[in-house]
Amino acid sequence: MNNENRKELEKTIALIEDAKEIVERIKDEEQEKFDNLSEGLQQSEKGQKFEENVSTLDDAFSQLEEAIDNINTASK
Repeated sequence: MNNENRKELEKTIALIEDAKEIVERIKDEEQEKFDNLSEGLQQSEKGQKFEENVSTLDDAFSQLEEAIDNINTASK
């Protein structure tokens, strides 16, 4: 791989890192909303949606981390 492509991949990693921060922030906000619900509301459809959002965003965060690892491996 040439240096130009490596630099482009470094830029890509930086963009993915920005995306990770956004996903993590929103995931934390959803978790906080869930945590602030009463126990009864946590079991409601609304509470379950917050939990689902947190889980889905956590998966997205993990996939972004995996993408960075894969890009790092490819650029070696």
